[in-house]
Amino acid sequence: MTPINLSVIDLLLAALSLVIASGLSILLTLNIHRSLAIAALRMVAQLLLVGLMLRYVFTISSPAVTLLVLAAMIVAATYEVYSRQQFRFGGWKRFGLGGLPITIATVFVTGLALTTALREAAWLDPQHTIPLLGIILGNVMNGTSLALNAMLTSVQREKRAIEARLSLGDDRYLALGGIRVSATHNGLIPVINQMAGAGIIVLPGIMTGQILAGMDPLDAARYQILLMLLLAGAGTIGVIAATQLCVVAITDERHRLRLDRLTARN
Repeated sequence: MTPINLSVIDLLLAALSLVIASGLSILLTLNIHRSLAIAALRMVAQLLLVGLMLRYVFTISSPAVTLLVLAAMIVAATYEVYSRQQFRFGGWKRFGLGGLPITIATVFVTGLALTTALREAAWLDPQHTIPLLGIILGNVMNGTSLALNAMLTSVQREKRAIEARLSLGDDRYLALGGIRVSATHNGLIPVINQMAGAGIIVLPGIMTGQILAGMDPLDAARYQILLMLLLAGAGTIGVIAATQLCVVAITDERHRLRLDRLTARN
């Protein structure tokens, strides 16, 4: 089976569903058509730019350029984690709290994949490393962002109960233990749902793309299983690391709650 080559006309026809949805928005005065249009235009522009950039990076196949692209992706993901928080830390903590966990989890799991299942691929081969790190990084970023937002919001809401436990002799890990566990579960909901529904409820994107490209369905399923295991492991490591660091960042060495370190997003 040969891959299906998509033309501009094919993409425009696919956009008909979005045009219909926008028409319904106008007809029912839902006022979401403008947001849909802007998001669609941004998506098209971004993906085309990324496609052109990756074509260039794949062509030159330079380890230095590959490392630069990977670093830029991690920096962008770190900023996204910070920007999505309702309550934020000031100074270096705002970036370190998200950047350190996602960097550790993403680099470790990507390295694990490249030394085991994908050992035939060169470490700095852009065609393997960039897409793999990108999909793992995006998953870790989402989970970490959800977990940190849930944890910091809960700390603000339950600050009196936390301070009461601290004043009665609990250390910061005990006083914040319940919130940390709840935030961890919250951050892992997308990963768990993705694994639980894979195959039965929905065919994951990678598997669908490989089947459409002509790969044998069983081989595509194996690749999807590999990817889902990597995503689950990286997401869990990132969320656990982020919530643990958050406990330390929101308290001081004397186990006092330090909400003065947080600012609310305007």
